[in-house]
Amino acid sequence: MVHDVIIVGSGPAGLTAAIYTSRAGLKTLVVAGALWGGQLMLTREVENFPGFENGILGPKLMEEMRKQAERFGAELIFETATSADFKSKPFKVTVGNKVYESKSVIIATGASPKWLGLESETRLRGRGVSVCATCDAPFFRNRKVVVVGGSDTAMEEAFVLSKFASEVKVIHRRDKLRACQFLQEKAFANPKITFVWSSTVQEILGKDRVEGVRLQNVVSGEESVLECDAVFLAIGHKPNTDIFKDQIELDQTGYIVARKDTRTNIEGVFVAGDVADYRYRQAIAAAGSGCKAALDAEKYLIGT
Repeated sequence: MVHDVIIVGSGPAGLTAAIYTSRAGLKTLVVAGALWGGQLMLTREVENFPGFENGILGPKLMEEMRKQAERFGAELIFETATSADFKSKPFKVTVGNKVYESKSVIIATGASPKWLGLESETRLRGRGVSVCATCDAPFFRNRKVVVVGGSDTAMEEAFVLSKFASEVKVIHRRDKLRACQFLQEKAFANPKITFVWSSTVQEILGKDRVEGVRLQNVVSGEESVLECDAVFLAIGHKPNTDIFKDQIELDQTGYIVARKDTRTNIEGVFVAGDVADYRYRQAIAAAGSGCKAALDAEKYLIGT
């Protein structure tokens, strides 16, 4: 069976694309992944997605998107794509030991959080080292925690943690934040949040659980130890493009290059969401690009 469109990924971009393609009558297969739903599945409350005056839980929003796509006829498989072949048509996407064929493909695989690359980080992962405050903040009620990073994401992590922890120290390698002005002002006004500037984490301390971090000042080179009970990392993301290397044009950081709108360098292959968006990384932006990718795929299939 050859599908009209295969969508790889099931975050806001992928599921919005599925809503549009399936509603247009295109035979749509969504390779949702074993952990479907994207990063919003790790987000407790979403307050900036239009249409929800009082906000909505991230997993609830994704569940509603999934149901809407299925209502229009999209088929979802909850496994992860292991390879793709765009060298000939129909295009092929392999999931485990099964190969699916399609006339067009929309890549919406998103991006994954980066890690520091420390041995101690790996050893203590799940024992106080985390990349998801929403998931793990309640475990550190009335404890001292650290957030590493200076972006919008880092500030949002700090806000979540401040609702539970006794104090939140943000460690940033620069002497000023990269977060937007609104989030900066909100963070500076929060009495639980303080900052350690121009510093990097050299080691996460502790044998069986996090007990602190060893820091180095990037200006003076001086090292210091900061006691804490948890370390939350918010230092960026890596686009999930490994299975598309050598086939799709990528930029120097691994993000897919959209040549025009949502088109890639392969005719019939489109891209949507954070896998191509290193700047905005917002659910509504991803959803919008999913809509555009679906419309572009539809026009491609009818030859206009």
